[in-house]
Amino acid sequence: MQRVVIAGLGDTGVLTALKLAKRFQVTGISAKPGLLSGQELGVRVARPHEWARDYWTGFDRFRGLDRVHTVHGTLTGLDMAARTVAVDRAGAVEQVPYDILVISTGVTNGFWRRPHLQSAAEIDADLQAVHRRLAAATSIAVIGGGAAAVSAAANLAIALPAAQIGLYYPGDHALPQHHRRVWQRIESRLTASGVALHPGHRAVIPEHHDEITGEPVHWSTGQPAVTADAVLWAIGRVSPNTGWLPAELLDAGGFVRVTPQLQSPGHPEIFAIGDVAATDPLRASARSRADGLLARNIAAYVAGKPLRAYRPPKARWGSVLGAQADGLEVFAPSGQAIRFPAWSVRNVLQPWIVKRGIYRGVRSD
Repeated sequence: MQRVVIAGLGDTGVLTALKLAKRFQVTGISAKPGLLSGQELGVRVARPHEWARDYWTGFDRFRGLDRVHTVHGTLTGLDMAARTVAVDRAGAVEQVPYDILVISTGVTNGFWRRPHLQSAAEIDADLQAVHRRLAAATSIAVIGGGAAAVSAAANLAIALPAAQIGLYYPGDHALPQHHRRVWQRIESRLTASGVALHPGHRAVIPEHHDEITGEPVHWSTGQPAVTADAVLWAIGRVSPNTGWLPAELLDAGGFVRVTPQLQSPGHPEIFAIGDVAATDPLRASARSRADGLLARNIAAYVAGKPLRAYRPPKARWGSVLGAQADGLEVFAPSGQAIRFPAWSVRNVLQPWIVKRGIYRGVRSD
């Protein structure tokens, strides 16, 4: 049986492992002891207990991962000639062999997406510490114009009505990678929640922008500095988690080069998916459910059959604010909003569509 190693068990890595587990001998490598999703930052910082219920799940709870061997450690190297990856497991380096390698190590992005080794207790403590820091603030400045920043501002305004929340973004409008209709709809919700909108503000990025800071924010666009008790940086300045990979696999930005079939050029036994893969300008394979295509392509590669090409969407799509008291809005690439009532999110969407359908069964705590 072919050995498939999945380097990185985030959202996309787990979904890929679930689809390959019945056909291949799969080993997944992760610096976390479970799926610590990078989704829904706003809900994560505003309502961490609720967020953890749906987006922080130990690997042992996934029924579909029962066939997968998971390794808790940090990736430190790749030997393409020997077809092994090196994993540091608390000081002891282990060489894990593969016939096929899937690179899905994602990116580092702010305080909520970091590749360092953590235990479950450390993750739980981090979630609560961030929330306490923000909840103690009487004023919060959210810096950035993408979905993470918009979601953080909106959810914090609802959870902390006594705090002054400001959203600062460089363009005339936020959510520039979404269809314009999405911002038109979200803008009114932000205003109704009391979020002060500040377009045309491009921040001077401090050294510690991957943390919540308390120093004044300065602007390269000329506005006076802004001071807040807490400054949340969600500026989309991502760094690919590829320091363990040979340079020949990477593009100029450090992302993994791939063909339309999600294969590494010149190394057909190596595939990449998710935010770490240079598939398109939006690197959208993580949000476009390309895990199904990848699993089919790996099976086709092993069988010597033609592989299919990945076709990325032209605009961002999906949820922006996350589940709210009045339900969940999901936006299509066209900007059209699809609304799920609140009762359906808890009673249908999460237990049946997500946990049973997409994740193939998740055990309760």
